[in-house]
Amino acid sequence: MAEAPPDDCRPLKYSIHKFSTFSSNYVPENILEDKPSNQGSRWSSDSNNPPQYLILKLDRPAILRTIKFGKYEKTHVCNIKKFRVYGGLSDENMILLLESGLKNDTVPETFLVKYTVAGHQFPVRFVKIVPLQSWGSTFNFSIWHVALGGFDEWTMVQKCINWYTTYREREAIRLCLKHFRQHNYTEAFESLEKRTRVTLEDPRLTRLHKMLVDQGDFDGCEQLIGEAAEEGLFQQYIRQQEYKPQWTPIIPNPGGSSGPPPRPGMRGGHQMCIDTNTQTIYLFGGWDGMQDLSDLWSYHISSQEWTCITRDTHAEGGPSARSCHKMCLDPERRQIFTLGRYLDSALRIPDNLKSDFYMYDIENNKWTQVTEDTASLGGPKLIFDHQMVMDVEKRIIYVFGGRVLTPSRWEGCVGGLGLDELRTNNYTPSEAIFSGLYAYHVSTNTWTKLRDDCSGNSTGPQDIKSRIGHSMLFHSGSRQLFILAGQRIKEYLTDFFMYNIDTDTVTYISDGTRKDSSSVPAAGFTQKATIDPHLNQIHVLSGLSKDKDKRDENVRNSFWVYDISQNKWSCIYRNEQTGESYWSKMQHVEPCPRFAHQLVYDDVNKVHYLFGGNPGKASLPKMRLDDFWSLRLCRPSTQQLYQTCVLLIRKHRFSELARENSVMALKYLQTRLHSAVDHSDPQQVQEFQALATTLFQPQDDTSVGYVQAFPDDDSSSTPTTTDLGWRHTARSMLFDQLTQFFPEHMTQPRGNLVDLIPY
Repeated sequence: MAEAPPDDCRPLKYSIHKFSTFSSNYVPENILEDKPSNQGSRWSSDSNNPPQYLILKLDRPAILRTIKFGKYEKTHVCNIKKFRVYGGLSDENMILLLESGLKNDTVPETFLVKYTVAGHQFPVRFVKIVPLQSWGSTFNFSIWHVALGGFDEWTMVQKCINWYTTYREREAIRLCLKHFRQHNYTEAFESLEKRTRVTLEDPRLTRLHKMLVDQGDFDGCEQLIGEAAEEGLFQQYIRQQEYKPQWTPIIPNPGGSSGPPPRPGMRGGHQMCIDTNTQTIYLFGGWDGMQDLSDLWSYHISSQEWTCITRDTHAEGGPSARSCHKMCLDPERRQIFTLGRYLDSALRIPDNLKSDFYMYDIENNKWTQVTEDTASLGGPKLIFDHQMVMDVEKRIIYVFGGRVLTPSRWEGCVGGLGLDELRTNNYTPSEAIFSGLYAYHVSTNTWTKLRDDCSGNSTGPQDIKSRIGHSMLFHSGSRQLFILAGQRIKEYLTDFFMYNIDTDTVTYISDGTRKDSSSVPAAGFTQKATIDPHLNQIHVLSGLSKDKDKRDENVRNSFWVYDISQNKWSCIYRNEQTGESYWSKMQHVEPCPRFAHQLVYDDVNKVHYLFGGNPGKASLPKMRLDDFWSLRLCRPSTQQLYQTCVLLIRKHRFSELARENSVMALKYLQTRLHSAVDHSDPQQVQEFQALATTLFQPQDDTSVGYVQAFPDDDSSSTPTTTDLGWRHTARSMLFDQLTQFFPEHMTQPRGNLVDLIPY
């Protein structure tokens, strides 16, 4: 991701140190000057076969912070699409600083690079740029200009060099200490530790090693692990684990009524919002396959009861029946705002094309028309399939995108209608008008236009391309709008960018050129997104896919989590099944694929709620859904990790007993080990049952009984039993397994000394 350089960053001078190849007059020295209008002012490799590289040498050691790539004044097939950057004090020993890619455009891009190790800045003298792929897959690599930025003030850099040299020496000693202890070279271990005064690990883990490996005090190990869990030492490990989805169908509480409990009917294109303070979900409007709806519902999470607040909001001074509208909630003042709607072409007369704007007072159960037509006050015209969020603290509502309704031929509404209509939109691009970015100040009842639609022609870094079917979220901490994906005419968008509401600036996280759908959400629209500002995460449940030539097959749901701090997407759930057999088997296990659904998130209790939508069944084009689901994103709990550690310890204890006394081993299996197994987990039960077979297998002096206890371990870099007794080896492996749950700064090095030896 291209980013702005730090304010105090200064240019760093460099020269060309080494290179792989070059072609014709495209010598490496060309990158020293920025000449965007000169096609020959570039380095080009004479091949795209790896390895191709440039090694730059700084005039003096520095703290490298940024690398900037200049570009030619036109797009070019030789521009590098993917690359890596390495750095170090020598050209033979460098670490990865950056892995990214360039857009195939004319705008220079600046990237922040890794510059810290173990929380300290480290210096570099050499920078290696390795192109991996060009925009023309069969073309050679070209780099037009490189500028390096950072700090080279000698007093500061010298301190960093001294620290980094000491750090590397200390880590080398720690690797030796680990190797000596792992192989039971006690005298060498104690001598090196005493001479260098370098500690291998946190004292608590040293105590664990002594209890486990030296003394075989397994009960003491369990107690120590329990203390670590209570201190919260497993939290870092837990945060690093992938989520697992847990869907649960919500069946309304029948209460005291004899008939079926009240609940909203089938619909798509409706809207929901959640008040986490009162644990209440509100649902309004939508399309049931035949008509727009104007009913307003509330769902009380604690009592699991739906309440119909009104069957017809229009009759009570509120909005008329509608779909493809948007809602947002002010939980402090308990107000709901709604804007926009879709109208069939037959209803698009001037009087109907006013952009009415409403507010619902929850406390007083009263609707108020804020504005008859927002366009008359400088706000958006009548739009549908837009997005709307609220900055509750400042009382400002932000509205972005959506298509403007005009008295013209048919335009398809994603939420209200169906796939058949979506595929028959035969309007020309010039007929589609998209709305820009607006801010509504609630306290003054005024609108401000922040951005016009760039009409799809501009590629400037501050331009915003309007669209429909996208997602927009507000991060209350960073005060940024996050905008993702959508559709514009026949173009499916996958770009992802931020808009800073305080500085009026746009930062692109992704320009949408990356095509790998396994690592980022695929192109599509009508996805639903939520944000957790406390966890700094964005959640996306996909909707319609890019493949418009199929029918049922292009309604796919996948759930993605975006870690804002790490700029990383993770897919934790996929569901692409649409057949009748799937519907009959899985309808009570997980929601079927759909679009035009609604998803809200309780960021206090970390639960999503999904209602309704369009399953996209070609055989039933008017079918809509009325199912209601909760979704929890689960990671291992501290208690679960503790139980895992206990199970590992007791499995190992059993493997030792199995070698020594079969009768005691069998008793231990039936008591202590049995009580540590989660008997609701089929895999644990199967592994537990398999352990009994080890009692009847012959043992010899070189066999290692722990292999049955840990069938999936990779022991390629662990000591062999020819060097040590099987007991020390097995216990050392168990120790390594247990320490993986602790923070890395507490543990011995993850690597092994022998791994530094080349093959």
